[in-house]
Amino acid sequence: MRPPVEVSVLIVSLLAPGVLYTINNIPALQEPLPILGLGMFILGFVLLLLRLTVSNQTKVDPLFYVFAEFSFTCMVGLTNALEQDGFISGFMGFYLKKGEPHLSTAYAVMMSYWDGIVHFILFLTIIHRMFRGKSYRSLGLLWAGSSIANQIVHIPGVVIGKYGSNIRPGFWRNVPFFLAPFWAASVLFSRPREMPVVTADKISAEQKKGLLFRPIDLLLSLMLLGAMAFSVFRGFVVLDCPLDTCFTYIYQYEPYLKDPVVFPRVMMLVYLFYAMPLMAFFTYGLRTPGCSWMLDWAIFFAGAMAQSQWCHIGASQHSRTPYTYRVPADKWWPVITLNVLLAALPALLALRCHTNPVYFMKPVPEGQTNKGKKKN
Repeated sequence: MRPPVEVSVLIVSLLAPGVLYTINNIPALQEPLPILGLGMFILGFVLLLLRLTVSNQTKVDPLFYVFAEFSFTCMVGLTNALEQDGFISGFMGFYLKKGEPHLSTAYAVMMSYWDGIVHFILFLTIIHRMFRGKSYRSLGLLWAGSSIANQIVHIPGVVIGKYGSNIRPGFWRNVPFFLAPFWAASVLFSRPREMPVVTADKISAEQKKGLLFRPIDLLLSLMLLGAMAFSVFRGFVVLDCPLDTCFTYIYQYEPYLKDPVVFPRVMMLVYLFYAMPLMAFFTYGLRTPGCSWMLDWAIFFAGAMAQSQWCHIGASQHSRTPYTYRVPADKWWPVITLNVLLAALPALLALRCHTNPVYFMKPVPEGQTNKGKKKN
């Protein structure tokens, strides 16, 4: 009798540290081009193993292969994080020298922890639900937001930052991992969501309430406006705005924003050009009834901001960040509080949307009850 699919994926993923340790002790495999070729071969072999684990299944969701393959790389990331922080040794030395040197930075270490713990748990949970016929769409969107936010900071940060002049062939293995989350997100967004069936009268009554009569939505709207202002301000800061306020902030509050690794600078620009407009749409959605797109995009955005802020907060405190770029001790509380709130706000928004989605639903014919489910 075969073990559950998620157990098979777990076993395959746990092979990653052994593979890394073996390569780290074979000098012939530690040159730039062999590292890239061997890496792609290993990923292909892992895909074959995963195919064998589901060979008895009559129909397999193609997203399974994305989630399962990424599970293997999660263990690579966790191994890297543990080695950079001194918990283990002898696994990643070859790859940092001849593959992706930037993985030793504080940002990459925090990114690796997130991959190895949060993403890995998400993948196993999604695969478990997938093969038991349960919905995993929301969890998938949470991962998609997190992964896309990671990649659009990680890859540009490497190319234009401190390590841009030392890009090795191994770096280009990131291309499929950059494209796959976008494809997965498009598939998940295109699938119908399940929503409770609510009577037209109840929907109408809820949607007639103004923003002032919905205190939670009012508070979330005000917090979103504050987060938008903060995102614009920090965007101006990393663009070298000459205002005294910007100068004071980057030198006395968040000097990490001028770290030459450039990851924080790229992140603030992503916030300015992508997160800020999305928060503006959310503010609109909280005051305009029937915006059902809020239910999906709130989850996607929550994943994106949680990952981004985890990396940003952690890297700004990490020992691998030079002391001069860390948050000053006397400014620690206000800076960390603001950044934690920026991570928590999208999660609170997503929670509000999914615990009481009536305001965002489109009216349904009278006579239906909330005993069933409908596709919206």
